[in-house]
Amino acid sequence: MKKGFTMLEMILVIAVLSVLLILTVPNIQQVLSIVQNKGCDAQKKIVDTAILEYTIANGDGPDSIHDLVDEGLLTDEQRFCQNHDEIVVDDGQAAIR
Repeated sequence: MKKGFTMLEMILVIAVLSVLLILTVPNIQQVLSIVQNKGCDAQKKIVDTAILEYTIANGDGPDSIHDLVDEGLLTDEQRFCQNHDEIVVDDGQAAIR
């Protein structure tokens, strides 16, 4: 008698794995979206801190985020979140656009 898996057993295993994959992919995408949003919120707080530092050093708030980059308080890459949203200075506060 030969040992091995039958075709029916292989199809059953593939079907179970497919169902598990179908159930987990949307959850993974949702978690990635949440992580990116939290990261963007944290980056916005960093820009708010840079705005405060700029205001303390210059006596007046920045007109744009480029003022913070020129002052050396932020890098050019810190203007954008991981999800490619841009952070701008709006009325003295960081805002996501």
